[in-house]
Amino acid sequence: MSEGRLTLIDDGRVVDIPARFAADGVRIQAADVDRALGWEIKPEGLCRAGVCIPLRKREQLINDHGVDLAGLADVLQRPLALDVDARAAYLGASATERGTQLASLRAPDFTLPDLSGRSHSLSDHRGRKVLLVAYASW
Repeated sequence: MSEGRLTLIDDGRVVDIPARFAADGVRIQAADVDRALGWEIKPEGLCRAGVCIPLRKREQLINDHGVDLAGLADVLQRPLALDVDARAAYLGASATERGTQLASLRAPDFTLPDLSGRSHSLSDHRGRKVLLVAYASW
């Protein structure tokens, strides 16, 4: 197991934290779970804002080397994209969060330039019909 820095992206926020890397995954310290994600590990489970998620397999999630990042993502029911070689991870939104967003029928706001370089935001067109065309060359 080697030690180094992990770039963790959560909800668009980038946090650089110390981590331990192995072929089977990444472990981070409990204090960094709180600092990076806002969840605190307590005897009753993983807690934030007065809500606690029980940790049924606590010994698999937490050991002397730290908290297993993939196991943590599983407990939070959030997808994890992890590249151990690049020392980077992205924690995606949970299915519940995505479902709530879809049910609202509101597209997330974004801003892109037109061919003249002038910026346009989707929120500038709220209440009107908008046709979005997306293209990818890969």
